[in-house]
Amino acid sequence: MASCWERIAALQESNASRLCVGLDADPDKYPAGLKGKPESTLEFNKGIIDSTLDVVCAYKPNAAFYEAMGEAGLRALKETIAYIGGRAPVILDVKRGDIGNTASRYAAAAFEDLGADAVTLSPYMGFDSVEPFMKYEGRGIFLLCLTSNRGSRDFQLYHEGDPLYTRVARKAVEWDEGRGQLGLVVGATQDELIGHVRALSAELPFLLPGIGAQGGAIESVNAAEVSGGGLGVVVNASRGVIYAGSGQNWREEVRRAAKELKESI
Repeated sequence: MASCWERIAALQESNASRLCVGLDADPDKYPAGLKGKPESTLEFNKGIIDSTLDVVCAYKPNAAFYEAMGEAGLRALKETIAYIGGRAPVILDVKRGDIGNTASRYAAAAFEDLGADAVTLSPYMGFDSVEPFMKYEGRGIFLLCLTSNRGSRDFQLYHEGDPLYTRVARKAVEWDEGRGQLGLVVGATQDELIGHVRALSAELPFLLPGIGAQGGAIESVNAAEVSGGGLGVVVNASRGVIYAGSGQNWREEVRRAAKELKESI
């Protein structure tokens, strides 16, 4: 079976797209007829998926949005992943990070129960918090390295010796050891540093959030790419795509926004 990275790369080629659409389902922002209805989450997600499947390389549901809706939200998350049904890789954005025995349960929840192809993790607690996820052969793991939020400077850019983000990048290369499972989350708003992270991280794939609503520049994609082809970079966009329309033609507006962003990338 092809690995997660291989499947994303294949879809990038067939769809000519680096775009990953983030499925950040918020009932208060749904279009008319669905707005304010958590029970409409699956219908909303289906509309996005049906409108964008041929212009993306992956989808990235953020678990927090579904957990906030309680049992109905978690059911919608599982049903959304099942609806995608392997037609595109699913990156489950959970940002987990805990000791080994707890991490193993988080891994089972993401990969066995929900059926995700990849996850986002916090590496703050070290290798034993990441290793249980790596036991799932062929699954992808994006480690938080240099994130797009303003508070990233509190720890990631703290200068005492090497900044934390540089240590994360080097450790990710060491931990991966050619397994082809690890990648890095690198925010598009960190455009001045993306090239440095790429230099430290060999050819590890980057998940690049922050373009659009968070102010990241399209030009940051070039700095994140790898030479000689390969997966390189997955560009995530959420709010700017999935809430592009609010009227009866919202699906067409979502498709238009996704296509425009795909082409600009």
